[in-house]
Amino acid sequence: MKAKQSMAKSGDFSITVERDVLTEMRDGVVLRSDVYRPDGAAACPVLLCRTPYDKSQDTYMQTAQALASNGYLTVVQDIRGRGISDGEYFWQFQNNAETFDAQDGYDTIEWAAAIPGSDGQVGTWGHSYPSWCIWRLAGTQPPSLKALFASGMSARLLDLNFGIFETGRRLQWTYKMAVNARHRVGDEFGPKSEDEADAQWHEVERGKWIWYLPLDDLPDHLFSTLTPLLKTYLREQNKEFWTFQEIHHKINVPTCQLTGWYDRLIGTIDNFTGMVTEGPESLRHQHRLIVGPWGHNSNNLTRIQGPLDFGADADTTYPQEVTRWYDYRFKGIENGIESEPPVKLFIMGEDRWRFEHEWPLARTQYTDLFLHSGGSANTARGDGVLSLTEPGNEPPDVYDYDPRDPVMSLMGIDAQAAPRDQSPLSGRGDILVYQTPPLREDIEVTGPVVLKLWAASSAPDTDFTAKLVDVHPNGLAVNLTYGIMRARYRDGYDNPCLIEPSNPYEYTIRLNPTGILFLQGHRIRLDVSSSDFPNFDRNHNTGADFWSDTELRTAHQTVFHSAEYPSRLILPIIPR
Repeated sequence: MKAKQSMAKSGDFSITVERDVLTEMRDGVVLRSDVYRPDGAAACPVLLCRTPYDKSQDTYMQTAQALASNGYLTVVQDIRGRGISDGEYFWQFQNNAETFDAQDGYDTIEWAAAIPGSDGQVGTWGHSYPSWCIWRLAGTQPPSLKALFASGMSARLLDLNFGIFETGRRLQWTYKMAVNARHRVGDEFGPKSEDEADAQWHEVERGKWIWYLPLDDLPDHLFSTLTPLLKTYLREQNKEFWTFQEIHHKINVPTCQLTGWYDRLIGTIDNFTGMVTEGPESLRHQHRLIVGPWGHNSNNLTRIQGPLDFGADADTTYPQEVTRWYDYRFKGIENGIESEPPVKLFIMGEDRWRFEHEWPLARTQYTDLFLHSGGSANTARGDGVLSLTEPGNEPPDVYDYDPRDPVMSLMGIDAQAAPRDQSPLSGRGDILVYQTPPLREDIEVTGPVVLKLWAASSAPDTDFTAKLVDVHPNGLAVNLTYGIMRARYRDGYDNPCLIEPSNPYEYTIRLNPTGILFLQGHRIRLDVSSSDFPNFDRNHNTGADFWSDTELRTAHQTVFHSAEYPSRLILPIIPR
């Protein structure tokens, strides 16, 4: 163990940090943790984060310092096979049956409960992959785990990727993960830190590798020892590597979930609904859900997101939310949580928080907005319309999808979803735009969004995308949520089947949930196309396996909206 390090305080306590504390797992493998101690505190609760991303990263040190300064013994641990912990790494997309992350989590919880200064209560914190680690350990019911805080982790993998390879994000993520993998095998080539890898990816590598064909021939050096794992994963995009619904009934502690409307892993919400429907009945009223106007970056829980300012009420920090939860659960501080309804939502447009008793909201009025046009819905200047009126005898809309010229994703930093002005895409002829007239009154849309799309393609397999957009009176067109359907998965991920070219099919495209008040004078808009790249892999339109396919074909797409084929957008309208 390295020497202790004293640090200045940011809360009520100054901090001492013990680096690289050893913890032996049940099979003898040694993991290493940093322990942040509040100086002079009596026995206090322990808050644990287990991460594959290096416990010495600024984000972990800053959060741990903030929690410790508020009177919590805080532990950040490198998981097995990552950072400076021993053992072999098993990544998320490998074998759902492996148990190391669950067992290691259990062992670490019980170790943390017994370290000097602990009062025996252990809770968790962690965002994204660390949150995945939380759910894996929570299902093992460690006796000393008394509550959990988790964020940014979907209950099901296939709710994140829709069975389609996330080209931009997954290649970048693996490139950064490869830094530690390379270090562990003594490979001196490539970036030496994740920050260096991030910069090198954006400046040099991204523009080359996201277009590379076939993906199965990506060079081994690019991702070091993770390359074979990635190539195996390419072949298993429709496989459910995790579904926490299988363990919700086992979790016997109160939980708090945090996510954002722009979080790619907003399936976090399903962990809350799973706990209140499948968890132990005696705890169902104790779970909490927070959904803000944020993206996937837990360091950016702020009012400014892309071109939007959501107001001062949207400003918070991750340590503040974690501390508030555990101040109530572990210290018995009456800070309002005890009397608040379980669901806390930030309603965009209105830009204020609102408490609800359930999700989805019981008073939701699911409303069909039908697609209409005179056959020319192409571009934002087309004649596409959304209305409550059912379609009659209307001509379909057509466009060509060329995977050599896909619709490019307007994404945020780190290849994440974010609010962006969609105007740069509005003139593309391969995007069909359907929108309402300027609204005469405010309309709230809060909940899951679904598009029932009748469409045909000249290809044996293709994609259809949907994007819900808020069009401001000044022309600003801001994305709210998105969804995608690969035609072969129209009957389920476990039943892939190619389509008959030119035959109409009804596709059910599930968009991520949203929460917005469309203001008077704004328009509700739906963009329909066939690509969202590199957010998702380009469909080659050949029907072949995408990882080995080098052929790219143009697909002729037809979208129907008639009495026989009534395409419709189903919105969760909240009466006001």
